[in-house]
Amino acid sequence: MDTLINYFNSIPTAHRSIFLIGGLAFFLILESGIPLFRFKYKKGKHLLLNLFFTLTTLVINLIGAALILKAADYNAENNTGLLNLFEAPIWVNVLIGIMLLDLIGAWLIHWIEHNVKWMWGFHVIHHTDQQVDVTTGLRHHPGESVFRLTFTALAVFVSGASFGVVMLYQTLSGFFAHLTHANIKAIPKLEKILSIVFVTPHFHKIHHHYTLPYTDKNYGNIFSIWDHIFKTASSYKINDLTYGVDTHMNQKETTNIRTMMMIPFQKYRSPIGSKFSD
Repeated sequence: MDTLINYFNSIPTAHRSIFLIGGLAFFLILESGIPLFRFKYKKGKHLLLNLFFTLTTLVINLIGAALILKAADYNAENNTGLLNLFEAPIWVNVLIGIMLLDLIGAWLIHWIEHNVKWMWGFHVIHHTDQQVDVTTGLRHHPGESVFRLTFTALAVFVSGASFGVVMLYQTLSGFFAHLTHANIKAIPKLEKILSIVFVTPHFHKIHHHYTLPYTDKNYGNIFSIWDHIFKTASSYKINDLTYGVDTHMNQKETTNIRTMMMIPFQKYRSPIGSKFSD
């Protein structure tokens, strides 16, 4: 475990890129062989659109890496953060660190984005994809990427996780983003068991159903336990899913980079069963 953490503490950017691109390519191949849904769309065009948002996320994360490193260094120098309050075997430290990063840096900010009206305007870009596949996992407006980066830094500060643990978490998070959005068939019995603890492809895809209340369910990133604990977990017949969000179903709008970038600054559109007052 020490060797693993030391590796991620100084992981080269090239290695991180290989993990990201390799995972994307792997699931793209799986999608062609065992698709959950057979979408009638131009996959190449869809890929390029979502890769644009992926690249903006990567640029923001590269710039923000200094903020995360500073939070980790502050904890190390001042012995602050929850993990520094007690002694534990390294594997326990790593597990708790990953869980806290997932709770604060992923689940919490995701829940907030769904419950704060102006933040929802940025996050809705992710939900506008009507052909959810592996490329959807990193389809985030640059503004949302800033939100998530800020909460990741907050999670590092609160947890006391080392930089190596943070980089391990980020790698796992990228893998789960690919896995849970990939348009692949899953094994129902295995899904049911794993989804008690982990976010599985079918568990997450319920979150992409186009209407409430399902849009506001299953927020998890790596661990589904947060949704079970906070009672935001839900089930739905996977074959009956309709992807997208009911306020933005015009594909001329949601397949155009310029119009998508402007959605957060438009007048709020009230979905059926709106959680916000107009």
